[in-house]
Amino acid sequence: MQTTYKTPPCRDRQSRPMSTSTPAPVPFEPAEPIRFDTKIAVLLRADLASWQRLNVTAFLVSGLGATLPEVVGEPYEDADGARYLPMFRQPVLVFEGEKETLRAAHGRALGRALPCAVFTADLFATGNDRDNRAAVRAVPTADLDLVGLAVYGPRGGVDKVLKGARMHP
Repeated sequence: MQTTYKTPPCRDRQSRPMSTSTPAPVPFEPAEPIRFDTKIAVLLRADLASWQRLNVTAFLVSGLGATLPEVVGEPYEDADGARYLPMFRQPVLVFEGEKETLRAAHGRALGRALPCAVFTADLFATGNDRDNRAAVRAVPTADLDLVGLAVYGPRGGVDKVLKGARMHP
Protein backbone atom coordinates (compact mmCIF):
# COMPACT_ATOMS: atom_id res chain seq x y z
CA MET A 1 0.00 0.00 0.00
CA GLN A 2 1.26 3.46 -0.94
CA THR A 3 2.03 5.75 2.03
CA THR A 4 2.96 8.94 0.15
CA TYR A 5 0.52 11.14 -1.70
CA LYS A 6 0.90 14.09 -4.06
CA THR A 7 -1.81 15.76 -2.00
CA PRO A 8 -2.61 14.83 1.56
CA PRO A 9 -5.65 12.60 2.03
CA CYS A 10 -8.83 14.35 3.12
CA ARG A 11 -9.57 13.42 6.71
CA ASP A 12 -13.01 15.09 6.74
CA ARG A 13 -14.40 13.10 3.83
CA GLN A 14 -18.16 12.84 3.88
CA SER A 15 -19.89 9.54 3.21
CA ARG A 16 -22.79 11.06 1.31
CA PRO A 17 -22.70 11.73 -2.46
CA MET A 18 -21.90 15.19 -3.86
CA SER A 19 -24.89 17.46 -4.39
CA THR A 20 -25.65 18.76 -7.86
CA SER A 21 -27.73 21.68 -6.59
CA THR A 22 -26.37 25.23 -6.58
CA PRO A 23 -25.13 26.33 -3.17
CA ALA A 24 -27.03 29.11 -1.44
CA PRO A 25 -25.56 32.56 -2.13
CA VAL A 26 -23.31 33.99 0.53
CA PRO A 27 -25.04 36.96 2.21
CA PHE A 28 -23.43 40.36 1.70
CA GLU A 29 -21.21 41.31 4.60
CA PRO A 30 -20.06 44.93 4.48
CA ALA A 31 -16.39 45.63 5.05
CA GLU A 32 -15.03 48.36 7.27
CA PRO A 33 -17.12 51.55 7.00
CA ILE A 34 -15.76 54.11 4.56
CA ARG A 35 -15.63 57.71 5.74
CA PHE A 36 -15.58 60.22 2.91
CA ASP A 37 -13.71 63.51 3.19
CA THR A 38 -16.24 65.03 0.78
CA LYS A 39 -19.99 65.47 0.89
CA ILE A 40 -22.78 65.56 -1.70
CA ALA A 41 -25.78 67.48 -0.42
CA VAL A 42 -29.08 68.68 -1.83
CA LEU A 43 -30.99 71.53 -0.22
CA LEU A 44 -34.69 71.80 -1.09
CA ARG A 45 -37.12 74.57 -0.32
CA ALA A 46 -39.48 73.35 2.41
CA ASP A 47 -42.69 74.39 0.61
CA LEU A 48 -42.26 72.09 -2.42
CA ALA A 49 -44.81 69.38 -3.23
CA SER A 50 -43.56 65.78 -3.01
CA TRP A 51 -43.32 65.35 -6.78
CA GLN A 52 -41.36 68.60 -7.02
CA ARG A 53 -38.89 67.48 -4.33
CA LEU A 54 -38.18 64.27 -6.22
CA ASN A 55 -37.92 66.00 -9.58
CA VAL A 56 -35.65 68.77 -8.30
CA THR A 57 -33.37 66.30 -6.49
CA ALA A 58 -32.96 64.16 -9.61
CA PHE A 59 -32.14 67.15 -11.80
CA LEU A 60 -29.70 68.67 -9.33
CA VAL A 61 -27.59 65.58 -8.73
CA SER A 62 -27.40 64.80 -12.44
CA GLY A 63 -25.22 67.89 -12.86
CA LEU A 64 -22.75 66.69 -10.25
CA GLY A 65 -22.37 63.25 -11.79
CA ALA A 66 -21.95 64.65 -15.28
CA THR A 67 -19.16 67.11 -14.45
CA LEU A 68 -17.35 65.55 -11.48
CA PRO A 69 -16.21 62.05 -12.50
CA GLU A 70 -14.63 61.46 -9.08
CA VAL A 71 -18.09 61.27 -7.46
CA VAL A 72 -19.20 58.36 -9.66
CA GLY A 73 -18.30 54.77 -8.77
CA GLU A 74 -17.90 51.70 -10.93
CA PRO A 75 -20.72 49.97 -12.84
CA TYR A 76 -22.76 47.39 -10.92
CA GLU A 77 -23.25 43.74 -11.79
CA ASP A 78 -25.54 41.20 -10.14
CA ALA A 79 -24.77 37.53 -9.47
CA ASP A 80 -26.20 36.54 -12.87
CA GLY A 81 -23.94 38.95 -14.73
CA ALA A 82 -26.59 41.57 -15.60
CA ARG A 83 -24.85 44.95 -15.72
CA TYR A 84 -26.15 48.26 -14.35
CA LEU A 85 -25.09 51.88 -14.59
CA PRO A 86 -22.66 53.30 -12.05
CA MET A 87 -23.97 55.51 -9.27
CA PHE A 88 -22.45 57.96 -6.83
CA ARG A 89 -19.72 56.37 -4.73
CA GLN A 90 -20.98 58.09 -1.58
CA PRO A 91 -24.34 58.97 -0.03
CA VAL A 92 -26.33 62.01 -1.09
CA LEU A 93 -27.70 63.88 1.93
CA VAL A 94 -30.95 65.78 1.42
CA PHE A 95 -31.80 68.86 3.48
CA GLU A 96 -34.63 71.36 3.50
CA GLY A 97 -34.95 74.99 4.41
CA GLU A 98 -36.90 78.16 3.82
CA LYS A 99 -36.36 80.47 0.88
CA GLU A 100 -33.90 82.59 2.89
CA THR A 101 -31.89 79.49 3.84
CA LEU A 102 -31.50 78.58 0.17
CA ARG A 103 -30.47 82.12 -0.74
CA ALA A 104 -27.84 82.18 2.01
CA ALA A 105 -26.55 78.69 1.13
CA HIS A 106 -26.30 79.67 -2.53
CA GLY A 107 -24.24 82.73 -1.65
CA ARG A 108 -21.93 80.69 0.59
CA ALA A 109 -21.48 77.98 -2.08
CA LEU A 110 -20.54 80.60 -4.68
CA GLY A 111 -18.27 82.39 -2.18
CA ARG A 112 -16.43 79.14 -1.47
CA ALA A 113 -16.28 78.27 -5.19
CA LEU A 114 -17.83 74.86 -4.50
CA PRO A 115 -19.36 73.01 -7.44
CA CYS A 116 -23.10 73.52 -7.28
CA ALA A 117 -26.25 73.11 -9.34
CA VAL A 118 -29.35 75.26 -9.02
CA PHE A 119 -33.02 74.67 -9.73
CA THR A 120 -35.28 77.72 -9.85
CA ALA A 121 -39.09 77.94 -9.69
CA ASP A 122 -39.07 79.01 -13.35
CA LEU A 123 -37.86 75.54 -14.39
CA PHE A 124 -41.18 73.96 -13.45
CA ALA A 125 -42.67 75.74 -16.48
CA THR A 126 -40.06 74.54 -18.99
CA GLY A 127 -39.77 71.16 -20.63
CA ASN A 128 -36.21 70.83 -21.88
CA ASP A 129 -32.58 71.64 -21.15
CA ARG A 130 -32.34 74.54 -23.61
CA ASP A 131 -35.30 76.35 -22.04
CA ASN A 132 -34.05 75.54 -18.52
CA ARG A 133 -30.68 77.16 -19.20
CA ALA A 134 -32.37 80.17 -20.82
CA ALA A 135 -34.65 80.63 -17.79
CA VAL A 136 -31.69 80.68 -15.39
CA ARG A 137 -29.62 82.93 -17.68
CA ALA A 138 -32.43 85.51 -17.80
CA VAL A 139 -32.26 86.22 -14.03
CA PRO A 140 -29.43 87.95 -12.11
CA THR A 141 -27.79 85.81 -9.40
CA ALA A 142 -29.33 87.78 -6.51
CA ASP A 143 -32.84 87.44 -7.99
CA LEU A 144 -32.90 83.69 -8.67
CA ASP A 145 -36.05 82.13 -7.17
CA LEU A 146 -34.23 79.08 -5.84
CA VAL A 147 -36.18 75.94 -4.96
CA GLY A 148 -33.18 73.61 -4.86
CA LEU A 149 -29.40 73.55 -4.69
CA ALA A 150 -26.89 70.70 -4.90
CA VAL A 151 -23.36 71.17 -3.65
CA TYR A 152 -20.23 69.03 -3.52
CA GLY A 153 -16.98 69.58 -1.70
CA PRO A 154 -15.03 69.02 1.49
CA ARG A 155 -17.33 67.94 4.33
CA GLY A 156 -16.56 70.98 6.47
CA GLY A 157 -17.13 73.39 3.59
CA VAL A 158 -20.45 71.82 2.62
CA ASP A 159 -21.54 71.85 6.28
CA LYS A 160 -20.84 75.60 6.41
CA VAL A 161 -22.79 76.18 3.19
CA LEU A 162 -25.79 74.33 4.65
CA LYS A 163 -25.80 76.24 7.95
CA GLY A 164 -29.41 76.71 9.05
CA ALA A 165 -30.77 73.83 6.95
CA ARG A 166 -32.26 70.70 8.49
CA MET A 167 -32.21 67.11 7.31
CA HIS A 168 -35.14 66.29 5.04
CA PRO A 169 -37.77 64.31 6.96
